[in-house]
Amino acid sequence: MDGLGTETAFEVLARAKALEKQGREIIHLEIGEPDFDTPSNIKEAAIKAMEAGYTHYVPAAGIPELREAIAEYLSESRGIDVDPEEVVVTPGAKPIIFFSILACVEPGDEVMYPNPGFPIYESMINFVGAKPVPMPLKEENDFRIDNQDTVDKINIRTKMIILNSPENPTGGVLTKDNLEAICGRVKNRDDILVLSDEVYCQIKSEGKHLSIASMLGMKEKTILMDGFSKTYAMTGWRLGYAAMRKDLAQKVTQLMINSNSCTCAFTQMAGVEALRGPQTEPKKMVEEFRKRREVIVSGLNQIKGITCKKPLGAFYVFPNVKSFKMESKKLADFILERAGVAVLSGTAFGAYGEGYLRLSFANSVENIEKAIKRIAEALKEL
Repeated sequence: MDGLGTETAFEVLARAKALEKQGREIIHLEIGEPDFDTPSNIKEAAIKAMEAGYTHYVPAAGIPELREAIAEYLSESRGIDVDPEEVVVTPGAKPIIFFSILACVEPGDEVMYPNPGFPIYESMINFVGAKPVPMPLKEENDFRIDNQDTVDKINIRTKMIILNSPENPTGGVLTKDNLEAICGRVKNRDDILVLSDEVYCQIKSEGKHLSIASMLGMKEKTILMDGFSKTYAMTGWRLGYAAMRKDLAQKVTQLMINSNSCTCAFTQMAGVEALRGPQTEPKKMVEEFRKRREVIVSGLNQIKGITCKKPLGAFYVFPNVKSFKMESKKLADFILERAGVAVLSGTAFGAYGEGYLRLSFANSVENIEKAIKRIAEALKEL
């Protein structure tokens, strides 16, 4: 258990809630959760499903209707042929990370992962006794991987490469050139898998989403992970999935049987409606995120000592705060205490996050503008 990490966002959320109980007004820019309600057609589908009897056990890999809907969606959106039997549905997307690493990685193997990156990647690599090999995401590269550095790190011990695009926490997006560099090294290696975390694929400000699974020879080597939490504001519904080779899907299903039995039945029926129903509300949400992105990037860049690149995806900014010559965690704590704004330290996402903060703009324009003013005033004390 000592090797298992945590997700700092929930710890900071708890501290912020404690301050609110003391009467403080806290603006929440720490948690990665859309502030929109789940679309009404999705909620109605869940209610109808409960009334129709979807309140019992269902197949561990997911109900056929949802696996079919996911296969159709992935086939169309990624330009690949996905069979429903290649799909596994899980209670949230996190179990896919958990199960994939448990199923495919042995002690002593090497797993490459983005750093700064979603903290569960490194946590799970350590948990199974493998060696975490960071792929630094540097500001000068627009928070994308360095192709040569990445290729040079792939060796005979490499068993998995984890990709995340659009990326949490930086908002960076991998280019075709980045994906081709990886493909060139791994497509002929039978012993390497790519875990491609694409949960923010529909929350992009510019351009079309690119998946490594779509590239020649890579579908069979990719565990393509996605979910409903971000795109459809369904974080509390716990509904995620992945597409992978059938033999691997059977192993992941076996882990599902041994841990969760199955994913909630009526939640899965809501997922069918999410994919096949109207997409008006999700598109409105993404458009609102674009507006908020402009507000928060502009506001942060007007604060003396802060520089902030414009993210291309997700709903996070990753401003550079190195000029304050203070550890990122201490600075994040200072902003929470003095400004009443909950933000995350860049180091919550790995060592390469030092000198940065992560702010979520999944909050109203009014609150974002208020938060910027508070932060600017507090930082004048430093």
